[in-house]
Amino acid sequence: MLSLAIWLPILAGVLTLATGSDRNAGYARLVALIGAVMGFVVTLPLYTGFDSMAGGMQFSETTPWIESFNINYHVGVDGISVLFILLNSFTTMLVVLAGWKVIQKRVAQYMAAFLFMSGLMNGVFAALDAVLFYVFWEAMLIPMFIIIGVWGGPNRVYAAFKFFLYTLMGSLLMLVAFLYLFHKSGGSFEILDYHQLLLSHTEQLLIFIAFFTAFAVKVPMWPVHTWLPDAHVEAPTGGSVVLAAIMLKIGAYGFLRFSLPITPDASHELSGFIIALSLIAVVYIGLVALVQTDMKKLIAYSSISHMGFVTLGIFMFNAMGVEGALVQMISHGFISGALFLCIGVLYDRLHTRQIGDYGGVANTMPVFAAFFMLFSMANSGLPGTSGFVGEFMVIMAALKVNFWYAFLAASTLIFGAAYTLWMYKRVVFGAVANEQVAKLKDIGAREILVLALLGLAVLAMGIYPLPFTDVMHGAVNDLLQHAAQSKL
Repeated sequence: MLSLAIWLPILAGVLTLATGSDRNAGYARLVALIGAVMGFVVTLPLYTGFDSMAGGMQFSETTPWIESFNINYHVGVDGISVLFILLNSFTTMLVVLAGWKVIQKRVAQYMAAFLFMSGLMNGVFAALDAVLFYVFWEAMLIPMFIIIGVWGGPNRVYAAFKFFLYTLMGSLLMLVAFLYLFHKSGGSFEILDYHQLLLSHTEQLLIFIAFFTAFAVKVPMWPVHTWLPDAHVEAPTGGSVVLAAIMLKIGAYGFLRFSLPITPDASHELSGFIIALSLIAVVYIGLVALVQTDMKKLIAYSSISHMGFVTLGIFMFNAMGVEGALVQMISHGFISGALFLCIGVLYDRLHTRQIGDYGGVANTMPVFAAFFMLFSMANSGLPGTSGFVGEFMVIMAALKVNFWYAFLAASTLIFGAAYTLWMYKRVVFGAVANEQVAKLKDIGAREILVLALLGLAVLAMGIYPLPFTDVMHGAVNDLLQHAAQSKL
């Protein structure tokens, strides 16, 4: 089942490309949608068949790949990674639907790029061999680079190269760390073997820093966040959705899969530094979001601020903090994806993202305004939505460690409400601002379906988060027990 989750979207991408030119755009869309739906369906047994009471990796598959270097195709999932594979496949399905009418040129290539990226990102979450992980990690950059560079805005080439170079440069030190761990383990690329290595203080610090450069850029943490607003603003709507909903989560996932279990002493020693960077992201980037006039850039900065919560929760080293970080990642996937889709709906109609160009949208698009309000409230951390659950858990975890951590983290509830509701008020409420807004037509059945699915996910997770936290509970406890054992 796990290999199907990885390779079925990639096969669907190849079949989508095979439909050829834009004369067959209808076939390309249909093949892509079937592939995306099937890609989501095959991930469901990973969740329904997952034994949350059992520890370790499940659905494991091992096949020799490059035997001379002891490299294997080894995949498996635990209670952490299984949820991200579900989220990724669900998001891909919505992105294909969202781009149904919007993309008119190179349709097959556009749809195929998202299918390829879906399979490759599932590979990142499932890989248990270091080389396999690195191949998937780097390969997933290529479709996103193409999506931004081909279907993006006026400065798309600059944004695409900035995105690619930032993430590539950060990843090179991670490769060096893998090669050192290969040598240290006696010739193994098995990630789980690295969890058992006895490393000196210096070794742990250097390996932690190598991993940190890769994962901090991907999250992105302050101050290596500057590539993200450019990438979001220039990317097409689908690219922004996948970037915010899935790709940012891979950096935080790396901390959980590599940094904490392989270098526990260094992780504890440098946790104060990570917490400081996280709190700067929460507070400072929240203030930066307040002054944005471009809706997409505002949500991009909002994403950085909310991801600060994730790294804060991870480096608290308590179960509520880590689980809160995981809930926040999944919730942010739903909410940020939905907000970028809402902005995309407006942009497709008026071809502007400037807040000042709108006003009174509720008068002409009441159904859209209702959905936009739900996701804006969720982004503000309103109780009853998924946006509240993760943030509340992280704040409670921070309170156990240091009152001021919790105080500064809680400020995002104020800043988040301020910038999100300020944007919503100016765009949606008031009198109709101009003739273009007066001519707007409300969303159709396809757009309602996409936003309704995300709305249900946001409300379901906000009202009853237990199905999510139950799955991750065992894996989080195992991780924290392992991270608490000194290797010095």
